[in-house]
Amino acid sequence: MNQQTRLMIVDDHPVVRQGLAAMIGIEGDLKVVAEAESGEDAIALFRHCQPDVTLMDLRLPGISGVEAIAAIRREFPASRFIVLTTYDGDEDIYRALRAGAQGYLLKGSFREVVIEAIRAVSQGLRRIPPEIQARLETRIGAHGLTPRELEILRLLAEGKSNKEIAAQLEIGGGTVKWFVKNILGKLGVGDRTRAVTTALQRGIIHLD
Repeated sequence: MNQQTRLMIVDDHPVVRQGLAAMIGIEGDLKVVAEAESGEDAIALFRHCQPDVTLMDLRLPGISGVEAIAAIRREFPASRFIVLTTYDGDEDIYRALRAGAQGYLLKGSFREVVIEAIRAVSQGLRRIPPEIQARLETRIGAHGLTPRELEILRLLAEGKSNKEIAAQLEIGGGTVKWFVKNILGKLGVGDRTRAVTTALQRGIIHLD
């Protein structure tokens, strides 16, 4: 009889964890051995259980799913992860895969797709659905935004004017205007609204 694949589920919503555990539990070759509701819990539980595959949400209280994956893989380089999330922006995909995830699925995926991905990743394979792969392939290098430009972009997303941004960051209005011009150029858009929309679609920034 084949050895069971041991799984950990990381999601801050109990209903999601319970649903996944129930779905996985009916498969004879899969077994959920741990459930975590935060990135910090995931790291601690991984050390204790060392599951074969971890299903990881990206948006978690405390440290993010990407940060948790990176932290665990620094300590356990052979650990395997499938991101299961609602985020489908190309930056989100890129960050998760760069952190070490071997699979990336959306929460609306069919049960059969999730189960097949678990089995594949447990064997050292990668599983990224075609539509997600396409989003990744459209990513043209890094977005190239500096930390200050990202900070200003987030303030633009909050609806703040150049004057309000200047006051909050304690910089000149002309400096803000220069940064905004750089942001538009790097994102390939013509105005502030398109910059925010593009950044949200690509997962460069998120609205809480």
